[in-house]
Amino acid sequence: MSNLEIVLFKSVFSIVPMILSLTVHEYAHAWVAFLLGDKTAQEEGRLTLNPLAHIDFLGTVLLPISLIASNIPISFGWAKPVPYNPRRFKKNIKESVGAMLVSAAGPLANFLMALWLTILLGLFQRFSVVNLLPASLVTVSQSLVSLFTQMIAVNVGLMLFNLIPLPPLDGAKVLAGLLPFNWARSYEHFLSQFGMWALLFVVMFGGRLIVVPMKFVLELLQNVVLPAVIG
Repeated sequence: MSNLEIVLFKSVFSIVPMILSLTVHEYAHAWVAFLLGDKTAQEEGRLTLNPLAHIDFLGTVLLPISLIASNIPISFGWAKPVPYNPRRFKKNIKESVGAMLVSAAGPLANFLMALWLTILLGLFQRFSVVNLLPASLVTVSQSLVSLFTQMIAVNVGLMLFNLIPLPPLDGAKVLAGLLPFNWARSYEHFLSQFGMWALLFVVMFGGRLIVVPMKFVLELLQNVVLPAVIG
């Protein structure tokens, strides 16, 4: 394979999982906001699983391809953030609680997607689907397994990275919604003073921050969920 073919091959196996995972993430934000009474995302065409509605060309396509072409072993990207308006939540929903639920929906959706894909892989192995396929389709089947495995890792990574409690990441509103009022105010004061520096630190070292928890979650899926499905 030429260098161009290698880059294209790696791009497909990097960008496709990224686009699908980001789509599910953003759709979850829009869906929970809609359930809470806010139709902002729906009105702007974001309450959909169509990836085209969520793709940010720079963050979803160009940056991942650039990282692959530069042989940088990091999978990173973002989609267009889903808009929502806390003032449009139902009257019985406190704005801070609603914002926390909307923010938490994205990382939770990524975890559920990783869990679902792990179960599918387990069923795939349990029933020895590869052995039942014609030889001409075995390579395609193995490629799908690799794609699913990559998607599991991407979803776990997105979940953990977005739970880092710094804006504009989801973890900031999740933490603010969980903290007592006085603590939340102190946290907001900290962000007003040091938030930019903290965010810069996360951009530079965020991948390293989630290495240990990501390894733990992936091992949990591989060593607990997968064997349970395989039986």
